[in-house]
Amino acid sequence: MTEQDIELRNEALVEDILSGDIQAFRETFIDMHPYDQGQFFIEQTSDIRMHIYEYLSPDEVALIMENISIDEVLPFFTEMDAEYAAMVLSDMAIDDAVDILNLMSKDQVASYLTIMEKEAATDIKELLHYEEKTAGSIMTTEFVAFYKNETAKSAMQQLKKVAPDAETIYYLYVLDENKRFIGVLSLRDLIVSDEDILIEDIMNENIVSVSVGKDQEEVAQMMRDYDFLALPVIDFQHHLLGIITVDDILDVMEEEATEDYSKFAALSGPEQAIDSPVHAAKKRLPWLIILLFLGMFTASLIGQFEDTLEQVTLLAIFIPLIAGMAGNAGTQSLAVAVRGIATGQFGKRSKWQMLVQEGLTGFMIGAVCGIVITFVIFIWKGELFLGMLVGISILATLFVATLSGSIIPLLMTKLKIDPAVASGPFITTINDIISILIYFGIATAFMNLLI
Repeated sequence: MTEQDIELRNEALVEDILSGDIQAFRETFIDMHPYDQGQFFIEQTSDIRMHIYEYLSPDEVALIMENISIDEVLPFFTEMDAEYAAMVLSDMAIDDAVDILNLMSKDQVASYLTIMEKEAATDIKELLHYEEKTAGSIMTTEFVAFYKNETAKSAMQQLKKVAPDAETIYYLYVLDENKRFIGVLSLRDLIVSDEDILIEDIMNENIVSVSVGKDQEEVAQMMRDYDFLALPVIDFQHHLLGIITVDDILDVMEEEATEDYSKFAALSGPEQAIDSPVHAAKKRLPWLIILLFLGMFTASLIGQFEDTLEQVTLLAIFIPLIAGMAGNAGTQSLAVAVRGIATGQFGKRSKWQMLVQEGLTGFMIGAVCGIVITFVIFIWKGELFLGMLVGISILATLFVATLSGSIIPLLMTKLKIDPAVASGPFITTINDIISILIYFGIATAFMNLLI
C-alpha cells in the first residue's frame, strides 16, 4: 500500500469508530499487519483508544501491545480499565508482559498479578524476580521440549497441541529423565524422521546455551555470532528455564545502542523526542555540571601560564585550535575503541595492537597537521619559530589525545565500568586540559626564542 492508501484507510477506520460501526472497523483492522495496527493505535487520541478497547478483545489488544515500543506502551495500560489491562497482560507473550511490568511500580505489579489469571500470573512471577538486563529477564518460558525417550510420532502429536502457545517451534529442546537440557532438535529433523525413532537418536548434542544470569549484551553477541533464531537459558544444574528469541535480541540491541548513545552524548539516561523540557534538562544537566567544573579547571590552568601569555600574546590565538584538534582526535579514537569493545573484537593481544595502531595513527595525523599549520602561521604572521612551536604542540597533543581516547575506555572496561561513560564531551574536556599543558609547557620552555 502507498502512503496515501494507508492514510485513507486510517481515516476510514476513525470514521467507523466514531460512527459506532464495529463490524466495519473490525473487518478492516483485524486484517491489518500487527505493526500497522500498533502504528494506527498510537496515533489516536485517548477517546478513540477507549472505543478501540471496547471493540477489541483483550487478546487482540495484546497483539497490538506486543508491536509497540516498550518506551511508549506504559501510558496505554494506565488508561485501560484495570481488569481489562490484566487480561491483556495475561494474553501477551510472557517476556513482553514482564518487560512492561518492570516499568511499573510494585503496587501496580501486585495489583495486576492479583487480578489476572492464576496460570499467567504464576508464569510471570517466575521471570519477574530475575535481575534486570540478564538472560533471565528477557527469556520466555513458552518453548517446546520433549524427553529423550519419546518417539518422533508422540513428539509430533504433542507439538500440535502446544505449538499455538509456543514462542517458536523451529527449535525443539530435549531433556533427560532429570529434566536436564541435553540436546536440540530442528522442526525439519522431526518432520522427516521415521515415526518410531527415538528423539535421542535424532537430536543434536552439540548445544549452545547461556546461564540465566548472563548479561543481555553478551547474549546478543552470542546470537549474532551463532546466527540462532533462539537461544536456550539454563540454571547451574543445566535445567532448561526458557529461551531467548531473535525478536527479543533486536529489542536488546536497540536498547543497548540507545543507552550507549546517551552516554556517548553525556546524557544521564535515554532521551525521547516527546520528553518535556524539564525532563530533558534533568537528563542533560548532571554531566554538563561535571564538565562545567572541568572547564573551570581548564581556565584556571591557562591562568597558571599568565606570564607566558603576557610576554607572547600571540600564543592565545591558537588555544582554540590546539584544544579543538585534541578533542576531535580523542573523540574519533574513542568511537573506534568503544565500538571494538562493544562488538567483542578486542582480545588481550588485539587491544595492544589497537593501542599501537592508534598511537601511530595519531602521530601521522599530528605530523601532517603540524607541518601544515607551521607553514600557514609562517605565511600568515611571518613567524617561523612560532609556527614550529604550534606545529610541534599539535603533533604532541594529537598523539596523546588519540592514545587517551583508546586507553580510557579500555581502562574503564578493566574496572567493570561501561566504556560508553567515557563520553565525547568528557574525553574532549580531558584532552583540552592535556593539550593546554603541552602547548604552554613547550611555549614556556622555549620562551627566550619566542621573545
